[in-house]
Amino acid sequence: MKKLTEEVKKVFDTGNTGFMLVATSLVMLMTPGLAFFYGGLVSRKNVLTIMMQSFVSMGWTTILWVTVGFTMCFGGDIGGIIGDGKYLFLHGISLSTAFGSNMGIPMLVFVAYQMMFAIITPALITGAFADRVRFKAYMIFLTVWLLFVYFPLVHMVWGGGLFQQWGVLDFAGGIVVHASAGFAALASVFFVGKRKVKNTRPHSIPLVALGTALLWFGWYGFNAGSELRVDSVTVSAFLNTDVAASFAAITWLILAVIFEKKPKVLGMLTGAVAGLATITPAAGYVNVQSSMLIGIIASLIGYAAIAYKNKKGWDDALDVWGVHGMGGYVGILLLGLFASTNINPNGANGLFFGDASFFLKEFVAVTVTAVYAFVFTYVALWLINKITTVRVSEETETNGLDLFEFGEEAYVE
Repeated sequence: MKKLTEEVKKVFDTGNTGFMLVATSLVMLMTPGLAFFYGGLVSRKNVLTIMMQSFVSMGWTTILWVTVGFTMCFGGDIGGIIGDGKYLFLHGISLSTAFGSNMGIPMLVFVAYQMMFAIITPALITGAFADRVRFKAYMIFLTVWLLFVYFPLVHMVWGGGLFQQWGVLDFAGGIVVHASAGFAALASVFFVGKRKVKNTRPHSIPLVALGTALLWFGWYGFNAGSELRVDSVTVSAFLNTDVAASFAAITWLILAVIFEKKPKVLGMLTGAVAGLATITPAAGYVNVQSSMLIGIIASLIGYAAIAYKNKKGWDDALDVWGVHGMGGYVGILLLGLFASTNINPNGANGLFFGDASFFLKEFVAVTVTAVYAFVFTYVALWLINKITTVRVSEETETNGLDLFEFGEEAYVE
């Protein structure tokens, strides 16, 4: 044991390793945070169902990740789309295997960190089809979506695949997480259809506030941790995360006063999440002044997207497309405008700093991602519906999914 410890000390930077373990724990906390956030937004009779859809991802996605997911994302490149079987069942990764040449962290820490991203991404989608989808169908969807959307996108953007070869940048998941989940969410809304029993009021704003707090706290690990070590970029990403969220929260609050005549608690909480989603791809590549603008733009776009969704009658129950889909999409475009190598020498210069080609690459990558995620999700749900009914019955929807799916109730009177 002493000899192994001495060997590890020669390879790993204890500061970076400790920081990444904390960042991994913070990102893990985001999935329960999402469960509380969504749980507060739905009706009392569907709280357990929406929360279970997040919590079950913590178990099932972990199993997929350590068996096939990690190698599909970060194994040797196959055609720029997917990784090979190099790390199948984490084969070939020992306690002394280092990640990268200069990060100073164990590969297993990187495995765990990226696993937390995989866990929360499909859970984001569930807010769009809240109150309508059977648990069995969701489990099948969770599996195929990870295998055919999330894992390939991770490889293409972060694992040496096609987008990374083009020079596309995405610091912490504008393409991989938010755009993919948000546009998948929109496709699920179109396939599943409108709710028969529409809950227009959240059953517990305090639960939403708790969820927001956990998400905001965890997002420091999500964004700052994506530098994978402690340096000036880590600090910049940390500060940018908070600044963008704060500017977005207050902007949304102002919009509520202008258009709804009252400052809305729920609006401010939603604005904060919109700002966090939008800064995510740019957090480690832009200066703090740009993050202020990104936060403001995040709420302007998110508020407008939700208003447009409402006007069109799209039943995205918890506004996943407007907040995460448009947040991720616009965040990537803003990265293409504001990125600067003065902030991150390993990044790029955006359009405003002289490189129009970088903006074009970002635009193409996020657009291709949005279209693919949308089309695949719609087709996948159509195929799943041939195997097992995706949507619950009208009677179940009326009486609540919690009792029907799990035989349990969140609140017993």
